Amino acid sequence: MSVGDRRRARIGLLGGSFNPAHHGHAHVARVALAALRLDAVWLMVSPGNPLKPARGMAPFAERMASARAVAAPPRIVASDVEARLGTRLTWRTLRLLRARFPRVEFVLIIGADNLVQLPRWGRWRQIAADTRLAVLPRPGSTRAALHGRAASVLRRHRRAPGAIWSGKGPHAPWCFVPARLHAASATAIRSARWRSAADSGSYSPS
Repeated sequence: MSVGDRRRARIGLLGGSFNPAHHGHAHVARVALAALRLDAVWLMVSPGNPLKPARGMAPFAERMASARAVAAPPRIVASDVEARLGTRLTWRTLRLLRARFPRVEFVLIIGADNLVQLPRWGRWRQIAADTRLAVLPRPGSTRAALHGRAASVLRRHRRAPGAIWSGKGPHAPWCFVPARLHAASATAIRSARWRSAADSGSYSPS
């Protein structure tokens, strides 16, 4: 879809650093497509996550390339929309997207680890009030997420995945999407690369 497109659609936004993207991201996108009856999922590559250190972050072009490598167009697509909009704050990204795609219904897809961290996000209550959220399990984070602060604050707005589109009302609903856990981890992939480079003598830590 291009900016200003007025077609109706249900789009899932799977944002992140994608440092690098991997098959776990593709797995989450496929689960969300089916469970939430979405038209598409955008792998929304962040220009820079304010909550993550710049050290160890691959260049944006490299991270975009990794997202394209695991995408499956036309329903799972890598997107540089945040870079083009000039934003890296989720609340601002969502506001700009709604202005540019007025007939699209967006749902923000996050892992359970991000539900734990949600109260650290700028204007997190506004994000939850204005935008549907779909939470997927993450190894070691799911139980803490579903018993954490954000889940407690938003408890009365929780719905089953199949009911998330049944009217938004004054506050957007959110849901937990049960899914098989995927073992892929960007951190593990980076660590394996660094170990390989160190073993070959081509990497020297600063």
